[in-house]
Amino acid sequence: MGAVSFDPGAHLPPDWRAATLLGRVDFGEGPSPVLVRDGVVHDMSRVAPTVSMLVEAGATDPSAGRAVGQLDALGLSPAAGPAPRLLSPVDFQCVKACGVTFAVSAVERVIEERARGDAGAALSLRARLEEQVGGSIRSVVPGSDEAAALKAALIAEGLWSQYLEVAIGPDAEVFTKAPVLSTVGWGDEIGVRSDSTWNNPEPEVVLLVDPRGNAVGATLGNDVNLRDFEGRSALLLGKAKDNNASCSLGPFVRLFDEGFTIDDVRGAELSLLIEGEDGYRLQGASSMREISRDPLELVRQTLSEHQYPDGFALFLGTLFAPTQDRDEPGRGFTHKRGDLVIIKSGKLGVLVNRVTTSRDARPWTDGIAAAVRQLAARGLVGA
Repeated sequence: MGAVSFDPGAHLPPDWRAATLLGRVDFGEGPSPVLVRDGVVHDMSRVAPTVSMLVEAGATDPSAGRAVGQLDALGLSPAAGPAPRLLSPVDFQCVKACGVTFAVSAVERVIEERARGDAGAALSLRARLEEQVGGSIRSVVPGSDEAAALKAALIAEGLWSQYLEVAIGPDAEVFTKAPVLSTVGWGDEIGVRSDSTWNNPEPEVVLLVDPRGNAVGATLGNDVNLRDFEGRSALLLGKAKDNNASCSLGPFVRLFDEGFTIDDVRGAELSLLIEGEDGYRLQGASSMREISRDPLELVRQTLSEHQYPDGFALFLGTLFAPTQDRDEPGRGFTHKRGDLVIIKSGKLGVLVNRVTTSRDARPWTDGIAAAVRQLAARGLVGA
């Protein structure tokens, strides 16, 4: 993406000036938490030195910070560009994700498992499973008596899978997507493993949750998935999901207020556009109205036996499961280096990333120790 500037008119929702936006910007000294309201960017680093601390304190009044200027006049660039740089909007929060929260994604995960990661073997499996499972799985409530009856029927037919268990069983799939401070933001390169041959983006709504378990806002995310790795074995989920630059968030977190609530998340419509340097073009969509579990139920399950003292970001899953062929018939879709991935949602804006390999993406070098040293050098925390 080079040094292309962030354009609020193109990359934020139409009502962005009426929204309260939370993010991170590097003005040249290191990452600072910022709040944007009425179009003005406020550096909040003297109020709270990190986004996680700002959220913990409930500090959503930008007037307590230092006004920097109008957002549309700052010329924000991606993380690899010149300052000021727009970064991923989270820092010390744990990054969690829920999988198989939509019926279509459940069917596709079963296909991955049965095909053992072979995209060519997936075509006939897809037809059989959609015929046997597709309609019935959409109509049941996870964990209900009807879901248990469907499970028994599918076991009898030899079609049961661990993925259907988390799709309609009582327990959601919740996993750790990325280490603290490793996520990339708007305009940055996003990575897939160099040895993966079947992979795709996963456009998702991501909730930001404070240490007390309250969802305080939402942003867009790309939960990059390696279908070949996870399809070979569910025990390879870590390698399928957590690689350098494999998790993007942004451009900002939109905080909940009178103009944006959890009901807007429940009703969110996401669109996806992939444009390849080879001329390939793929469009897709994901509707939160079709999610099997309520977003706040996913938050509850994430917190059921765990605490998150710095809060967490929670990917809510996706309906998008690309099957459109890219090269050979029956081989489905997979990324190629240089693909431009554009994720849009009306109330959250636009997240843009270009695909490279995790090996060639910008290395992740600034971890927790480096962040603490940097904050101390700026006088934002005690040395």
